[in-house]
Amino acid sequence: MPKEKARILLVDDDPSITEAMKIILEARGYKVDTAHTGKEAIKKSETKIYNLALLDIRLPDMEGTKLLKAMRETSPKMVKIMLTGYPQLQNAIEALNDGADAYFVKPADPAKLIKTIEEKLLEQNEEKEVTEEKLAKFLKTRTEKLLQELE
Repeated sequence: MPKEKARILLVDDDPSITEAMKIILEARGYKVDTAHTGKEAIKKSETKIYNLALLDIRLPDMEGTKLLKAMRETSPKMVKIMLTGYPQLQNAIEALNDGADAYFVKPADPAKLIKTIEEKLLEQNEEKEVTEEKLAKFLKTRTEKLLQELE
């Protein structure tokens, strides 16, 4: 697990689901924000940085796959996990093709969902560390080269 707990955006139009999931995730130490519509989720993702989003496939104002595409534009590095109460193979295929990192059918098993969240966040953190290491190495090499040119 990353040292700092992740920020999670939970998007579902059912208040009982968002509240239950929020309680479970906050008990694990995550910082959780909720949205009940796609537009609200997009607005929040444009003003705040989230490590992960849990997105319902069916929202009152848009399909979750459309939201997934929009969030890929605003937050490409954010992990996106789809949740649906309407398990259809076409939904799963479309969501995964549109960049979903995982797909769960509601009611999702909390233990499996938490395990997937933790695995995806760990992968995200490892990717970030590799990127930072590459950048540090590049800067060191470039600085050394510039110093040599000045001599």
